[in-house]
Amino acid sequence: MKTTTSLSSLGEFGLIDRIRVRFPQPAPPELGIGDDAALLSPSPGMQLVVSTDLLAEGVHFERSFGQLHLLGRKSLAVNLSDLAAMGARPRWFFLSLAIPAGFPLDQIEAFLDGLAEQAAEHGVLLAGGDTCGSKSGLVISVTIMGEQRPELLLRRSGTRPGDDIWVSGSLGDSALGLRLLLKDKGSIGDDATEYVVNRHLDPTPRCGLGQNLAEAGLASAMIDISDGLLADLGHLCHQSGCGAEILLAQVPRSTPFDAVTAGASPTPWQLVVAGGEDYELCFTAPPARRAAILETANSAGVPVTVIGKVTDSGQVVACLPDGSNFQPSASGYTHF
Repeated sequence: MKTTTSLSSLGEFGLIDRIRVRFPQPAPPELGIGDDAALLSPSPGMQLVVSTDLLAEGVHFERSFGQLHLLGRKSLAVNLSDLAAMGARPRWFFLSLAIPAGFPLDQIEAFLDGLAEQAAEHGVLLAGGDTCGSKSGLVISVTIMGEQRPELLLRRSGTRPGDDIWVSGSLGDSALGLRLLLKDKGSIGDDATEYVVNRHLDPTPRCGLGQNLAEAGLASAMIDISDGLLADLGHLCHQSGCGAEILLAQVPRSTPFDAVTAGASPTPWQLVVAGGEDYELCFTAPPARRAAILETANSAGVPVTVIGKVTDSGQVVACLPDGSNFQPSASGYTHF
């Protein structure tokens, strides 16, 4: 919705009103936006699952890329992905915004439209939040709450030596898309380029797959791939006291990724296994469950691939197609 009203003339409570009308609210006796705190109730027999993520301008995103609508979608998607990794069903979320002076109101409107669109797709309700000014760039904080039966929740600590290592979807698209955005400042060329750029700007949280795997009791441990496969698989192995060996030739890459990187020598494995922000799922399971996992993934409409084995080495090793070990320049994204 286009508007000539400025954010300063609208004011904090005017902005909150504009936020409220975009999002359905919890039904009584629950309480969402409008009071000092929300009143929420998990379903009987369910345990609450809570996650939070912070997106800071200049660190996690650039406004020069445009697409504030997609930024709204992504702000919720990264939290939904955390719930997917636990096998939880999303229920509510909280939004806090720190907004610089003079920030265009139409960009805030576009951001909220994208956020509301993502929330509707996953049936998650906005239950509250906060707004304030920012002395630097835009800062977005989303806290999400979901639920699942306690005995079904997936953790990082359940992996055992001999388990298969699986990933969903394809890896490396987001990192390649970010590289293109930083190089071309948001310009999009052919279909392959557009695909990988959109995979960075508008990731798909694998909520259905995560819930299906948890409720079928198929995965032994799971994590979402936000910092890069090697880093996140390393977290999973550390929590489980295990190691891992992955075969890079089996790590799934998309056709657009291969098209954009055609001619690159060697293959840009760094983007594939350490680029980050894929928001795919990495999980482990005993080999005897392969057929059931493929059937479950098919029902969720998400391809999954076995890429290696859990070991007792305590180390994560990535093997190149020629049998040698891949030596990454970094295992994944780190803030500090």
